[in-house]
Amino acid sequence: MFVQSRCGSNENILRASHSAVDISKVARRHRMSPFPLTSMDKAFITVLEMTPILGIEVINYRGESSKCVSVCARSAQFNAQTYGLGRVLAQDIYAKDNLPPFPASVKDGYAVRAADGPGDRFIMGESQAGHQPTHTVMPGQVMRVTTGAPIPCGADAVVQVEDTELLRESEDGTEELEVRIMVQARPGQDIRPIGHDIRRGECVLAKGTHMGPSEIGLLATVGVTDVSVHKFPVVAIMSTGNELLNPEDDLHPGKIRDSNRSTLLSTIQEHGYPTINLGIVGDNPDDLLSALHEGISRADVIITSGGVSMGEKDYLKQVLDIDLHAQIHFGRVFMKPGLPTTFATADIDGIRKLIFALPGNFNFRETGPSLLEAVAPSETSEARQPLAPAPRGRNPVSAVVTCNLFVIPALRKMQGILDPRPTIIKARLSCDVKLDPRPEYHRCILTWHHQEPLPWAQSTENQVSSRLMSMRSANGLLMLPPKTEQYVELHKGEVVDVMVIGRL
Repeated sequence: MFVQSRCGSNENILRASHSAVDISKVARRHRMSPFPLTSMDKAFITVLEMTPILGIEVINYRGESSKCVSVCARSAQFNAQTYGLGRVLAQDIYAKDNLPPFPASVKDGYAVRAADGPGDRFIMGESQAGHQPTHTVMPGQVMRVTTGAPIPCGADAVVQVEDTELLRESEDGTEELEVRIMVQARPGQDIRPIGHDIRRGECVLAKGTHMGPSEIGLLATVGVTDVSVHKFPVVAIMSTGNELLNPEDDLHPGKIRDSNRSTLLSTIQEHGYPTINLGIVGDNPDDLLSALHEGISRADVIITSGGVSMGEKDYLKQVLDIDLHAQIHFGRVFMKPGLPTTFATADIDGIRKLIFALPGNFNFRETGPSLLEAVAPSETSEARQPLAPAPRGRNPVSAVVTCNLFVIPALRKMQGILDPRPTIIKARLSCDVKLDPRPEYHRCILTWHHQEPLPWAQSTENQVSSRLMSMRSANGLLMLPPKTEQYVELHKGEVVDVMVIGRL
């Protein structure tokens, strides 16, 4: 790993109120990034390798548990009404009863003795769902039954009402007295035997199951309300920058509204994870350290936006290294957008905290012929070459793209999902797409045309990483390879890989 963590007291780390980062020697700051370019594949593998699976708790999936109460007390946004949704089972679930627990009718009709065959039969009562019949069906008799109702003793088949003819009824029409059975029934016809769906002792949900509505319904069916699940990771999010304003504030010269924090909070919440809003943090080490302390003490994962590029006010990596003694696993990724993406871990009292420092300040030109030809991460001698600087501004697309690429899979692993990788499908390009020197994650809209087996991927046009409009309606990321001498663009109709990031 690039920066080794140093020994130090975790208690002292969290108690320190002033940063040890020296900000006075501006002229001596790095002119080129000290962090080598890391390939996307290596960065992704590193994130998953460093991500722990959280511990286990017992919840009542229908409401709150001690975990939910503690999360709510820490001001994390969480919907307790859907507490079981999205959780991952940490135990096998076994049925304690047979389902159905009695022979049940599949149809509305008549419970008959198959040996009696077709013919006219006296009706000796009815069996309805929720009531156990007390009479026995004798030869020459039938009993009216409804769907799901218990089969009475003596009967071994059900004839649906469509295969019968009413012969006689009571004077007031409230009862059927005699009916003609018009077909030959076979034993067991239209009857669900005991344990047909689920047998007592059967494993109905395996450890590692990701619970959705159907799984929760199955828990209710087998009478299980308290289950062991992996804890949900709590995510704290902040934006950094002296130029930032809250969305409700009026603009002033040199100021812009913070869009990254709202976008990231919504992205995490959309996936069902509780969040903590740490607000806007100024570009100074003391404020950064204070905000990171708060995030580490309240959350499992901290996401920062901004302060990770080459600006003279980009102190975040120094604070992580010098003050928190965090291990920075990578500080630049060979990808577009999201070049300065940073991932670090801090082990506090034996508990690992993940820190994702995502792009915020737009310090690298992402498009155009003036881009220095980026080198592949394997070319170590040139991998530290900087890209051409560009005007300072917010970079919301890079933040949300890298969140989907790195943060969401890490959160999925933390909550115990067995395969946390994103969903990748094949799609056809609906237009020509020029390739970039770096692997690119190009925003697109996936749509299906008629009966075609593959969807079409429509580019959202201008892909500049500061242009949030390119994320509007996007539900996929085209996974484009880097440009080569032979391949400078992909053509309409070509099949490409697309990472799904929204509803299809």
